[in-house]
Order: sequence, then C-alpha cells, then structure tokens
Amino acid sequence: MPDSPAQIAVFDVDGVLADVRHRLHFVERKPKNWEGFFAAMDEDGPLSAGITMASDLAQSGCSIVYLTGRNESYRALTTQWLARNGLPTGRLVMRPDHDRRPARLFKPQALQRIAQDGSVVTIVDDDLAVVDALRLAGWPVVHATWMTIARLAEQQSLFDAQEVEGRS
Repeated sequence: MPDSPAQIAVFDVDGVLADVRHRLHFVERKPKNWEGFFAAMDEDGPLSAGITMASDLAQSGCSIVYLTGRNESYRALTTQWLARNGLPTGRLVMRPDHDRRPARLFKPQALQRIAQDGSVVTIVDDDLAVVDALRLAGWPVVHATWMTIARLAEQQSLFDAQEVEGRS
C-alpha cells in the first residue's frame, strides 16, 4: 500500500504568530517608513493562539510551512524569530524581494507550489483579503482573528502593507 501524501499545515507569520502592533506606527502615515517597520520585526511578541495551533498540528504529524509576505531578505531574522519563540521546525516560504503583488495574489500561487509536496489540510492567515481569495479557490483556510487591532488606523495600515503595497 503506498504511503499517503504528507499533510501540510500552512501558517502566515505577521498577525498569526507574530504580534506586529508595536510597529504599525511606521506605516500609518505618509511617507511610510518601511525600513523602520521591518527593522522592528525582531521585537514582535508571540501570539500564543497561533503558536499553540502550529505546535498542536506539528505534534499530530503535519508538516509545517510558514508562508509569509515578508521579503526574502528577512529570512535569517524570521528564522531566528520562529526558533526563539518555540515554533515547530518547518519550511519557510517568503516573498521574493522584487515582488510587490498583493498578498491575496502572491499566496495562492505559492500554495500551488507547496501543495506539490502533499495535502494542504489547513492554512491560517489573518488577512481577510487572503482568506477570501483562498476560500474562493477551495483551500481549507482558518481566519486568524486573535491579534485584535483596536484602532481603525492600525487595521488599515496592516491591510495596506499586505494588499496595497505588497510588503508584508
């Protein structure tokens, strides 16, 4: 009997595992300070709901993939953050440095490549535009709502970073 395909659980980083609220002020006004926004990512706090979900799925036998809109140039910093915060070992898929497509376009294409390695059983993302695009395409997606953003300006800043500017 052939082995069944690997079960893959896919997690976004910002807003799902990493609390980015402390650095949103860098992109709330124009001109946006992308250098400051990304320089502060190492100070992101952990989001326990997302980390627990990733750990539980890894313990149940799922392969973990981290799919982030962060640019490739932040790979080392992101890998260190994941390890420092106790995330399970997994593949890290990042946006190419020159790619400024909205996350709702970048992520479905990246998922097609990820799915070549097994069966994607869940995708966890906080960006509603990404969640809607993935659901429309038939992907099993969970909308992460545990990083509560109280101020409308912060919500809009994160949405702009992910969907308008293609930066996170």
